[in-house]
Amino acid sequence: YLADKMGVAAEDISFDDETFRAAGSNLTPTFLEAAEMAREDGRDDLLIQEARATLEARSFPNGAHVAEVEIDPQTGKTVVDRYVVVDDFGNLINPLLAEGQVHGGVAQGLGQALCEHVVYDEDGQLLTATFMDYAMPRAVDMPFVKFETEPVPSTANIMGMKGCGEAGTVGAMAAVANAVQDALWDRGVTQADMPFTPHRVWQMLNDAQKAAE
Repeated sequence: YLADKMGVAAEDISFDDETFRAAGSNLTPTFLEAAEMAREDGRDDLLIQEARATLEARSFPNGAHVAEVEIDPQTGKTVVDRYVVVDDFGNLINPLLAEGQVHGGVAQGLGQALCEHVVYDEDGQLLTATFMDYAMPRAVDMPFVKFETEPVPSTANIMGMKGCGEAGTVGAMAAVANAVQDALWDRGVTQADMPFTPHRVWQMLNDAQKAAE
């Protein structure tokens, strides 16, 4: 297609990472301009490409999350004081984006563990349908997240990569839940269920105290 547009033989066209060029033609379209020309000429078939690849093996990331929490027994309020993440995502193509992905996931996990709660009334009416009632973690609720990587390249693909999409969320829920349970254990709370809202934590402590009397 491009050879016809430029009036040259296809083998005479070269691409220098920016434009297509050929001796004897004054056209030097960029890749995007060539695609636009094809679209305007109705050559959508040139813009569609389908490919498949079968991987011989799968890669799995590994990691560890540690949370330190402080609970006020008078109010039930839980504060995450410290948070540390060590992950193995294989070779990181963009370390900054990977760390940002983990930070966002940790925020989601903390939200599910500490404040997000879907509540219905006895008639099935959703009572937490807006952010006025459905609590989400804010910047002031987030601890400093120390993130480190110990990459072990994957053998399942040529780039040695592993996934990192859900790592922050999955690890955060378990780490915070275990930290809260550990903090409440000495007060007689043997089972603590998410979300650990101040009222629910206070109720757990109150019930445990009454049971011990």
